[in-house]
Amino acid sequence: MYFLTYQIQTKEVISSTSTTKKQLKRYIIMKVKITIPTSLNEITLEQYQRFVSISEKNEEGNFLQLKMLEIFCNIPLSVASNMSLKDVNEITTSINAMFTQDHKLQTIFKLGNTNFGFIPNLDEISLGEFSDLDNYFCKIDKMHNAMAVLYRPITDKSKDKYLIEQYNGTITYCDVMKHMPMDVVFGAMVFFYNLSNELLLSSLNYLEENPQVKALIDKHNSELSGDGIALSMLSLKLILEDLMKFPDYNLQVL
Repeated sequence: MYFLTYQIQTKEVISSTSTTKKQLKRYIIMKVKITIPTSLNEITLEQYQRFVSISEKNEEGNFLQLKMLEIFCNIPLSVASNMSLKDVNEITTSINAMFTQDHKLQTIFKLGNTNFGFIPNLDEISLGEFSDLDNYFCKIDKMHNAMAVLYRPITDKSKDKYLIEQYNGTITYCDVMKHMPMDVVFGAMVFFYNLSNELLLSSLNYLEENPQVKALIDKHNSELSGDGIALSMLSLKLILEDLMKFPDYNLQVL
């Protein structure tokens, strides 16, 4: 992150007369220190959820730019609206560019004084974990619940291996996960997309090598063999792309 000291001129009414209806005003110059993130590691899941929620209800480019500054740079709208158009464009374009980068799975990340670890062995995922993950994963407003399934505090660690807390439902850490960095969130989302894609290819290869299984599926499915799986994968791909796509807006570049 980097910091920008900005001078904002504001005005306030100090007195008024009912006879002349004139107002006496004074102008105040104040300096505001703006913190500008330079990576998704500096943007929290909660901030992203807030912005996505607003962007779904508003299509005005300039308004979304102001909300970006308010949410991701933690400055009041009154300050953001008094910044120069050039500075607003530069900052929001820089933030927007961070969401187009590649994201890799991070198995361990630190939040406060606690190290959280990704489920060490997905082959041994419990029914409760799978059920909650399936319910929350593709909903951005519930993504903190999904992350509370995937990541839990590390209880023991030896070199590259570690153990995490037993799963007791999302309620234990879902609020904590609202503060996790977005690069970790996106890394987990990309990992599951790639994993699902590999499962799709394996399923299609298996059907090609086992025509009797293919015939059985054809008998009970009006769609061609594999198409249902492909459509599900396409649906997942579109959902993830939509969740990871930063809302589009028209920048008024000087």
